[in-house]
Amino acid sequence: MKFLYKILLWTIITMATAFGLSGYLFVNYVFQTALDRAVDQALDDNYILQFALETAALNIPTKYDVLQDIAVEQIGANLESSGQGTGRLLRLSDEEKKALYVSEGFTDDESLLQEIDEDSLRWQIVRQGSHYYIQAGTMVNVLDRKVYLETMYDVTRVFEERALGFSVYRRVTLVLLLSSALIMFFICIRLTKPISLLAGATKKMAEGDYSYRAQQISNDELGQLTEDFNSMANVLEETLGELRDEVRAREDFIAAFAHELKTPLTAIIGYADLLRSRQLDEEKHFLSANYIYTEGKRLENMSFRLLDIIVTKREQIETQPVEAEIFAAYLEDMFAGNTQQELRVFFEPGTVYAEINLMKSVLLNLVDNAFKASAPGGIIEVSGRNTDLGYAFQVKDYGVGIPEEELRKVTEAFYMVDKSRSRSRNGAGLGLALCVEILRLHHSELHIESTVGEGTCIDFVLPCPQSGE
Repeated sequence: MKFLYKILLWTIITMATAFGLSGYLFVNYVFQTALDRAVDQALDDNYILQFALETAALNIPTKYDVLQDIAVEQIGANLESSGQGTGRLLRLSDEEKKALYVSEGFTDDESLLQEIDEDSLRWQIVRQGSHYYIQAGTMVNVLDRKVYLETMYDVTRVFEERALGFSVYRRVTLVLLLSSALIMFFICIRLTKPISLLAGATKKMAEGDYSYRAQQISNDELGQLTEDFNSMANVLEETLGELRDEVRAREDFIAAFAHELKTPLTAIIGYADLLRSRQLDEEKHFLSANYIYTEGKRLENMSFRLLDIIVTKREQIETQPVEAEIFAAYLEDMFAGNTQQELRVFFEPGTVYAEINLMKSVLLNLVDNAFKASAPGGIIEVSGRNTDLGYAFQVKDYGVGIPEEELRKVTEAFYMVDKSRSRSRNGAGLGLALCVEILRLHHSELHIESTVGEGTCIDFVLPCPQSGE
């Protein structure tokens, strides 16, 4: 059952219960009030008849010492005739509680008569057919006799009014329930519309339309829920986009890795087969072995860098204070034998908080890329300086540069701007990808500025404990 119908059903049940209970109590209250008045009137009428009976008995000639039965019958007939049109019935009984005078239609039930004793007034409600009566009885002492006086007062109208009240109230309640149900139906539609919109949005998203958003039509709790749902949908869409990009990147990584393996392996297998199957002169033998060695070194370099990337993605590092001059000395030693380009290194004295071996790998890869991008005689500048945020490194060359549309991709694994030049120098497109992962562990990132034909400048800042995490 829909939530809308549940609200509507429980509203109708609650209203029906409330109307029914309140109507029952109200009609019964009115009935009880009318019945109490009728009882008081019936008892007053019985009291008046007592007085009339005593007065009539005193007016009878004292021919006998005691009141005769025939005199009681005559008094009863006179009392009944005086009350014609009032719906009053009476019964007079002697000391033995035997009837001396009974009005036509008076009840045959003598249970009330048996309960009457001296100085007591008893009453009860009696039903005869479709009529209701208040039966009242008392004992009257007249001329040394005990006479039991019973009256029946017709209160059928009181009970008819109660039945009419219930009938009218049932009809009124039914009309109120129907009109209230109709009004509540439209109210429930309005109240549950945000839920319907959310359900529709959820269904759309389940079908794959992650750009669909639920319409916010209120500012209450449901409106806030809609806003939160849309925020969650935005985050979900962004996350799915990132996952798609990551999956695409992994597929590209695998494809590039397979391609990068194929090229050197083809050369290695070809030249190895040439050495195995033919007798070559010394020069061709050297060239073939050199090709095998060169491609093997490229495979070795690529495998080591891949391993480094995998390790940096999984490990946590512990930084330690290192003097910046250590990195300067390391770079000068590593590239001391290079005679084609000039390396200029200048580091301000300062303390770097890093894992020393990983940071050496970052600087080595950046400087190596700068050498590969520079023509013979080119200058590569490596500098370091203290800043408010930490220690800043910069590697700058004046080589071929990187096109603007390529800048975002150069940090992806196996991506190379100039593949022929990179492969000729044992490049595999993994250096910058490794640098990005290492700097991520150090809570830093690369900033690359490049102009085609003018060169490239790459810098990053290693935060100190007071300014970084």
